[in-house]
Order: sequence, then C-alpha cells, then structure tokens
Amino acid sequence: MDSFFAGLPLADVHLALARNIKSIRVSQSLFDDLSDDPADWQVALDHEIATKPPGYVSQATLIDRPFEESEWFNAIEFPFKNWMASRFCDGSFGIWYGADSVETSVHETVHHWREGILADAGYDQLVARGERQSISGERKVYWVRCDAALADLRARVATYPDLLNPDSYRFTQEIGARLKREGHPGLVTASARCKGENYGVLNRVVLSAPQNCCSLTYRLTVGGVEVEREEGQIWMALP
Repeated sequence: MDSFFAGLPLADVHLALARNIKSIRVSQSLFDDLSDDPADWQVALDHEIATKPPGYVSQATLIDRPFEESEWFNAIEFPFKNWMASRFCDGSFGIWYGADSVETSVHETVHHWREGILADAGYDQLVARGERQSISGERKVYWVRCDAALADLRARVATYPDLLNPDSYRFTQEIGARLKREGHPGLVTASARCKGENYGVLNRVVLSAPQNCCSLTYRLTVGGVEVEREEGQIWMALP
C-alpha cells in the first residue's frame, strides 16, 4: 500500500459534481392513507411536529446555503450522518460521492439499484414463477460545488486494476480508510461502470452551493434498465 501512495498526485478540483440520490418526483402526503378526510391528515401532521426531535440545522451561514435545510441535507450532509459501506468506505466513516456528469451518475447508481432488486428474495420468487413485474424507482440529481485538492487515483488505474474491480472493494476500502485517517479531503478516480469519473469526498467543508439538476425514473425491464428524464420518454437504456 505504501508504494501506491508514493508520489500520488493531487487534482485541484473546482467543479460542480452530479449527486444522484433516491427521491420522488412529486411530493406526497405521508398521511393520506390514514383517512379520506384531509382534516385527519392535519391532526396526524400536528402530532408529528409536536413529538419528533429537532431537524438538521446547517452550520453554514444563510448566505452560503440558499437551499432549504432539507435540500442542503439531502444534497450534501446525508452520507456524513448515515455511514454505509461502499467502494472506498468500510462503513466506519462518512463519504460523499459525486460524478463528473449526470450520465456517469446514472451508470453508477443504476448498477447498485438493479443489484439490490435482483438480490431481493421476493423478486427472485416472481422470476422463478415467470411473473417478473415492472419495477421502477425515482431519483433526484443535484449539482454540488467541490473546491479541494483531491488525491488523484486516475493515473493508478493501469497498474492497480483493483481500483475498478466490479465486485471486490477490499483494496479500495483500504485506500479510503488511509485517506480519511490522514485527513485528506477526498479523491477522484475513474468510474468502474463507464468512461466517466467519480469523486469521493471525506470532508463536507469542501462542498457547497447545491442546485437542483433534474429528476429521473429508473425502470427495470427484461432487457435491462430504462431511464427517464422527462416522464414517459426514455433518455438512457442500460443493458
């Protein structure tokens, strides 16, 4: 591992990166299945407001966060509060992922979305009975500004193919753990799913200015996954 880091270059990054997350296209009432009377929805909403803990409040000044607090949380803060294992993280810290384009973000997230469905026991049973059903999921993409000197792993791909290993994350998780331990703000690397580039940010301070980009719908079909940007129009099709 020491040889990997020897002479590792830095990338001076000042870009808006695509952050692709689970979301919904149209806001929905969480209480509309309780009753047909909207007055009952308000009773449930009032109770939730009165009993739930305080929501997230950004430490950034208002002038630096024009979004609502919830949007700032969704676009930037969520992975730093909800740790999960991933390519460069073993789940013991937070890491934020963005991509150089919306298309790259689609290739990355479609893979994990599809694998999650195929790993579901209920879906396997449907397939076994020949009852495969159309399954869809909705997403939201934000542009988020990144200003940082990131560890540049792109030149290492040729000599360290495990950087793009489609199945095992053992090698890359060791890299992410060391960068986190030594206080680096993050990394940039080639995508394992397409010809694009991915960014893993370990310090939320280098992220700012989130902006809405677009909504997406993923739909699992027999031939792969269809992606809609405008509802009802196939924008990308991934086998």
